[in-house]
Amino acid sequence: MAGRLQDRTALITGAGQGIGREIALAFAAEGARVIAASRTAEKMADLPERNPAIRPVALDVGDAASVDALGDSLGQEQVDILVNCAGWVANGALLESSEEDWARSWAINVMGPVRLIRLVLPGMIARRRGNIINVASVASSISGVPGRCAYGTTKAALIGLTKSVARDYIASGVRCNALCPGTTASPSLEERIRASEDPEATRRAFIARQPMGRLGTPQEMAATAVWMASDESAFMTGSVIVVDGGQTL
Repeated sequence: MAGRLQDRTALITGAGQGIGREIALAFAAEGARVIAASRTAEKMADLPERNPAIRPVALDVGDAASVDALGDSLGQEQVDILVNCAGWVANGALLESSEEDWARSWAINVMGPVRLIRLVLPGMIARRRGNIINVASVASSISGVPGRCAYGTTKAALIGLTKSVARDYIASGVRCNALCPGTTASPSLEERIRASEDPEATRRAFIARQPMGRLGTPQEMAATAVWMASDESAFMTGSVIVVDGGQTL
């Protein structure tokens, strides 16, 4: 039986680890041809072995020249599905956030998706079919999370971008939606836990955010992204899909 994403080409950023990596694997399992993009190409080296439909490419979404180079390498290859999953978490409240924190947050969390959408949108409009999924966060316009000022602000902007693109191109056959995970077990989360003063207390605090009493998994987020990318969600655009274990109830 054909997969839900059969004969479609998907470009997925942030595919080196965590949610982005699992989305790449899940999309390929559903029949998509996957262009898996990450700054850390070595983290994607095993993906073609896991599924030959996955093609890793190096990409720094925070660098305009890197996005331009990706566009050149794609040539005439058309992208049917774009998943903007690359992101960066700056720690700190407003008075603790540096200019560098803000600049990097905007470059990766907002301008990265802007550049990638600009890259693929003309082809989507020409074919009158396209699906864009922006991976935002519940730490955004949905909910304030302590110590995540630059991150939450830029993820809120990503939700705004999602709705703007959805509205402007709704008559062109292009859909754009946002996936907003809650606290999800991932390598980046583990890094933040290990870097804290009391890793065990930090881990307990992350888990306590969710009334379900556990962290989300990258596989759960990937399963939601598959549905969002498929024709099963064809009547949905401009929506914000929250998967957070009850964190924002």
